[in-house]
Amino acid sequence: MKKDWNACLTNKVGFKGFGLAEDKLNKEVKFKFEGNEHTIRHGDVVIAAITSCTNTSNPGVMMAAGLVARNALAKGLKVKPYIKTSLSPGSGVVTEYFKQSGVNKFFDELGFNIAGYGCMTCIGNSGDLSKEVSEAIQEGDLVAGAVLSGNRNFEGRVHPLTRANYLASPPLVVAYALAGTLNIDFDTEPIGKDKEGKDVFLKDIWPNRSEVDKMVAEALKPEMFKEVYGRISKGTDRWNALDAPKTKQYQWKENSTYIHDPPFFKKTELTLPEIKDIKDAYCLLNFGDSITTDHISPAGNIAKNSPAGRFLQQKGIEQKDFNTYGARRGNDEIMARG
Repeated sequence: MKKDWNACLTNKVGFKGFGLAEDKLNKEVKFKFEGNEHTIRHGDVVIAAITSCTNTSNPGVMMAAGLVARNALAKGLKVKPYIKTSLSPGSGVVTEYFKQSGVNKFFDELGFNIAGYGCMTCIGNSGDLSKEVSEAIQEGDLVAGAVLSGNRNFEGRVHPLTRANYLASPPLVVAYALAGTLNIDFDTEPIGKDKEGKDVFLKDIWPNRSEVDKMVAEALKPEMFKEVYGRISKGTDRWNALDAPKTKQYQWKENSTYIHDPPFFKKTELTLPEIKDIKDAYCLLNFGDSITTDHISPAGNIAKNSPAGRFLQQKGIEQKDFNTYGARRGNDEIMARG
């Protein structure tokens, strides 16, 4: 990983290439966060997320992540305070077996608090980085890193300021959060130092397979699934209290900034038009290297000074209530500006 990472820094701009000049490789920026001075470099991790996609449905790797957190805390290891850590399982059952096993308190202490359930960081819902970190990344034009257990890592998706986004298993997400950098060889370099100042390697905090299997067997119960999914089908009190009109067609609200009657529906008729051949079609957009679908039509954060951001402000929406492009994709006026 370390060898590959360092090659990526100077590779041509594109997939696994950031095109840095040799004299820019050691760039670093000092900044203050919560009263203490920190230094950030290329490859430093600023987002570490165990997020719902793919493998949070696997109790083995989720429990292993909890044990890595437990073992790290026992050694006195901590995550740098400016790294944005989060835990967003795909199911409420995960919370139940975390509580049953007791690993939830280790996640909380290390900063991996449950932020919600469903799509989070891998769809760009990590939220803003702290102001100090954002300014430091931009000042140094740094290739900052994000590590997540999702299934999307292309540039522009996770966060506008994390150009290097790596997918990893949940326990490795915890490991990279502790290391604070992508530029590490876990086999030969320590992840940190213990309470006595001695080097701690990943192997020192990695749980063995039998311990993980034993904890899963003891903590995971079939009734957890019945209880959690039984609640889902009933809905929450807030959901059930919604006053929905009993009409066959949706009642459009002109002042809604979430759902808007799109022009497409205004031209739709009961009789389908004849399908015609496409003639003389031409290229709409021809991009250079390292342009992704999230640069073209983002799903994540709505920037304050973006066309969509300005549109929402004109509608009386404050920045804290912007939400994301993904949440507002039911409004064509937002997406057209995205």
